[in-house]
Amino acid sequence: MSFQAGTSTNRRVKPGVRITIASVATIVLLAAMALDTKIVKIGSEASDSGAFSPDTYGTSEFPKIQTAIEGRAVSADTLATAIAADKAAAAKQYGIPGGIGPEISVKFTGVVGAGKSGVYAVTVPGVPGDVMIRVQTGPAINGTDLRDATGTIHFEQFTNQIEYQNAGSALNNEMKKQVLSKIDNSNLTGKTISVVGAFQLINPKSWLVTPVKLDVQ
Repeated sequence: MSFQAGTSTNRRVKPGVRITIASVATIVLLAAMALDTKIVKIGSEASDSGAFSPDTYGTSEFPKIQTAIEGRAVSADTLATAIAADKAAAAKQYGIPGGIGPEISVKFTGVVGAGKSGVYAVTVPGVPGDVMIRVQTGPAINGTDLRDATGTIHFEQFTNQIEYQNAGSALNNEMKKQVLSKIDNSNLTGKTISVVGAFQLINPKSWLVTPVKLDVQ
């Protein structure tokens, strides 16, 4: 009996040894976790996972949209004459089919009139007085004219409606950075501006243009 008791006592692990074994096990576990851990930079999650990034999309796609709209743009006086003669024919000749009306790219130089919430009326030579041309200058840019004006961006290119909508907002935001940030939109009345942009033709007497270029003279 005494021999067995002594043997049992000798087999007991000392407290210090238990702590050492636990520490070693913890170190091994942490090392294994470190080897299996991937460091991800803040902001890179979307690109690594393949998720849609509005900022990246706007930066990469806006220059293409800007170039395409410039290439398609028709002079406002020419467009106004064509619409007055035959709206449907003008839409077919100059427009890209849209949900409730064609998207038309246009260019003009005119004198800025009254404005409200960053939307200014512009008087353009050669355009009849009963045709109101207005330009969005921010801070809010409404609509999806930039997304829809070229006919190259389609819903099927995106995972869902949210991404499709975000693409339009991303283009608007990038336009604000590259174009509207260079102007003082609180002091435009009375000045002459040159604009290239797009609008959806719904009311032939009212054009709300989203610019891709806006120069103040």
